Amino acid sequence: MYPSIVIRPATKEDLDSATQLVVRLKRLNAEFDPLLEVAPDIEQATRKYLEDAMTNPTSVLLVAVEGTKVVGLLKGDVEDRIFYRPKYAGIIREFYILPEYRRKGIGKRLMMEGVEQLRKKGAEVIMASFPALNEIAINFYKKMGFRPVEYLFAKEV
Repeated sequence: MYPSIVIRPATKEDLDSATQLVVRLKRLNAEFDPLLEVAPDIEQATRKYLEDAMTNPTSVLLVAVEGTKVVGLLKGDVEDRIFYRPKYAGIIREFYILPEYRRKGIGKRLMMEGVEQLRKKGAEVIMASFPALNEIAINFYKKMGFRPVEYLFAKEV
């Protein structure tokens, strides 16, 4: 539907746009739960987080680009699950597509490439982390063949 969209590794030139996408994602997450309120320095923290991902050998940072515009992002990390098998999990931590580009196959393409890149880095299973009340994410991941494995409960103290 958007054949002009290119999925590729993020570069330093993408950092400003990628930072804005993650900030948008985190602000959206805050709408799902007050325990996900964004930090005052979110833009600086996000930029450093993404810069670190670009140089971390266990991380994947991909962007979906139309021309020069970054319209989507996927960030994942391979982690050693020391207590479980399969041992290495690719954890998708950030996944965001601009609203006007959704429901056009871009998310599926970005996810498939992210899964492949995490697999190449050693992931034997792929997991995703997102707010529990995000029904759009739940439905998307189910459609992509994911299922719930763990729950994370919280209580303010």
